[in-house]
Amino acid sequence: MKISANHLRRYKQIAVLLWKYGRSDLVHQMGIAQDEGDDAPAQQAGAANPQQLADDLEAMGPTFVKLGQVLASRPDLLPEPYLQALGRLHDNVKPFSFAEVEEIVASELNVRISKAFSRFDTAPMAAASLGQVHFAALRDGREVVVKVQRPNIAKQITEDFEILAQMAEFLEAHTEFGRRRRLLDMLEEFRLTIKHELNYEREAQNLISMGENMAEFKLITVPQPVGDYSTRRVLTMDYVRGSKITKVGPVARLELDGEALAEELFKAYLKQVLVDGLFHADPHPGNVFLTSDRRIALLDLGMVGHVTPGMQESLLHVLIAISEGKGDDAAKAIVAVSETTEDFDAGAFKRRIAQLLVERQDQGLQQMSVGKTLLAVTQTAANAGLFVPSDLALLGKTLLQLDEVGRILDPDFDPNAAIRREITNITAQHLHKGATKGSVMNSLLEMKDFVAGLPSKVNRIMDALANHELEVKVKAVDANLVMEGLQKIANRITTGIILAALIVGASLLMRVETSFHLMGYPGLAILCFLGAAGGGIWLLINIFVSDQKRKSRPARQ
Repeated sequence: MKISANHLRRYKQIAVLLWKYGRSDLVHQMGIAQDEGDDAPAQQAGAANPQQLADDLEAMGPTFVKLGQVLASRPDLLPEPYLQALGRLHDNVKPFSFAEVEEIVASELNVRISKAFSRFDTAPMAAASLGQVHFAALRDGREVVVKVQRPNIAKQITEDFEILAQMAEFLEAHTEFGRRRRLLDMLEEFRLTIKHELNYEREAQNLISMGENMAEFKLITVPQPVGDYSTRRVLTMDYVRGSKITKVGPVARLELDGEALAEELFKAYLKQVLVDGLFHADPHPGNVFLTSDRRIALLDLGMVGHVTPGMQESLLHVLIAISEGKGDDAAKAIVAVSETTEDFDAGAFKRRIAQLLVERQDQGLQQMSVGKTLLAVTQTAANAGLFVPSDLALLGKTLLQLDEVGRILDPDFDPNAAIRREITNITAQHLHKGATKGSVMNSLLEMKDFVAGLPSKVNRIMDALANHELEVKVKAVDANLVMEGLQKIANRITTGIILAALIVGASLLMRVETSFHLMGYPGLAILCFLGAAGGGIWLLINIFVSDQKRKSRPARQ
């Protein structure tokens, strides 16, 4: 492994961090350490703990603060105590100097702060790992906030990722944990996430798109960017008057319609995920404001999740199954969106998911956190040998934070009931969005091709049957089983031909006048129609019963 001189100091810091946590229980709980048998030393007292990991990542700088925030949403990677400790890595970052702020703003906007703004506070309102926010006012009096990126942050993050990539490559090559979790792929997803967060022009577009998508929700607002004052490193947007949801006092809370706000917020997020495909992925209480006019403002759209239409349908199945406590349905939906590994045991996975949901239901559906349950399902899937999409873990973290905000607004808020209430409306919106002119036209063209080609395909099958030329290629299995299946196919085809002949014959007989009538129509034709209808119903019942018997029959070895 080649180490450049520029990376030596950083390698030393990371090596110290790994040595420290290599002596703790963390590597054993993650499955990185090799099994050393019963004689392996127990965890050394005072070696490390979850809170120290959060503090150490914070001291390592912005890259590792973001890494900690991402890891906080990955129960498939870290045990619960570490997830809780890393969950606090939000607003505890030291700000950079105002002189640096002035230099960056002037460089990006090509104008001094004093010229562009009538007011610009020197002290930041908040400082985060990638940037900090200042209150300001434009020359026309419009109140705004200006988000300024940390100096040299992109270069530092690039160097850190070079080191992390080498370490991920080593772990993937030498540990079962690395191979099973595909650390290089995971690191690449993390790199793209930070790359997008560093592009404030992208965040500005997220604000615009989210504002349009949330327009129908009267109790939800999204601050909009000021285009002429925004670049890749500086983002200027509307100032939202209000306070963090956690800082609303008990007296003010009595004046709120908390139930309506919580319901509206949850409905809005279901629409974001299952209809729009773009959702605010970091709704922790610090990013959810209660405005002065008693609405909910969604802040900081640097981290968003994207959901494809196919993934939306699978997530819909997962959320319905979890909200109703149906373990088998949840397991099937998770498997459908995941990649299986060689050691995946489908039966054991389904049993574990069913047991997990039963345990959660024992607490009462109202107290069951949808987000926490989804994260637990994700962890179970990873442990069972499934490679779960990162979107699923991100959604679990988002719903977990949303559960917290919802219960701050309304202590009796039941997210499971909210899902069941909204599922019909959300499904209808999802289907309506998918039914575009283009998709409908494509479906019609495919149907036209199918119908046009059906008669010729049926004729070829019938000719092959008549000429004894129909061939069925099978692997070496029980010959009696194959013959039994072919006999059933032949019987069903023969029955279908007879029913078709009855229908055709009845149609021809309708033109023949006879003295025998039924219901005002030629009697013989009606009898043929009734015979065809009865035969068709019998055939369908026979097919259904046979299929059910086959499903319940034990598999042959």
